[in-house]
Amino acid sequence: MANTLRDILDAAARGVFPPADGGTTIVNQPSPRDAGVLAFTAHSVVFADEDPGWIRRTLAGTDCDSLAATMNARFLAALMDRTGRTSDTIDVLLTGAALPGEPPLALTEIDDPGHPRVVSARRRRDDVRVWAADGGVLVLGRGVAGRWEVAVEVAEEARRRGLGRRLVEAARHLVGDAPVWAQVSAGNARSLRAFQAAGYRPVGSEALLSARARSADCSRTCS
Repeated sequence: MANTLRDILDAAARGVFPPADGGTTIVNQPSPRDAGVLAFTAHSVVFADEDPGWIRRTLAGTDCDSLAATMNARFLAALMDRTGRTSDTIDVLLTGAALPGEPPLALTEIDDPGHPRVVSARRRRDDVRVWAADGGVLVLGRGVAGRWEVAVEVAEEARRRGLGRRLVEAARHLVGDAPVWAQVSAGNARSLRAFQAAGYRPVGSEALLSARARSADCSRTCS
């Protein structure tokens, strides 16, 4: 079994998942910024610098199916109270392998540390880069456990033309040989369709706990 969250994510990107045994793996936080819960098929991962005994006792006290205990509202509320953190939502976690060649649309990189998209992204990611396209914005940065995370924003007047799909596909051309990850609200069917049409595949669900409330991720607005 992988020993760190990065090991687990790298394996999942290759299609290798924790055993579907109903268990929970507990690992340390990859950074002071990031804590949370991942749920794969019949196996969960809690990444938090907390007493594993407390985590397992609290999971046992949720009084629900063990396969869903880590994403149960009672457990997440208890974990937030314990850590003093907050969470906006439970997201679908998707990943797409890197692609060779140039992106499928024209992009202009925004080299402005004061740009609103750069400022917003730097609150939760490192090595942030932002590109503008006609009617949209693409953001890439290193998020949880150093993974490359993508978010996009599409202007209202540019929606329903496949721009969101082309933007998230473009991200796969911009990261060398690393996989790209995305967190998308489960209710945002339009965004989920765009990511899947661009070759991303859902691998699980994720609840991130932040020391401050996370604003809505712009990946949830693509079309």
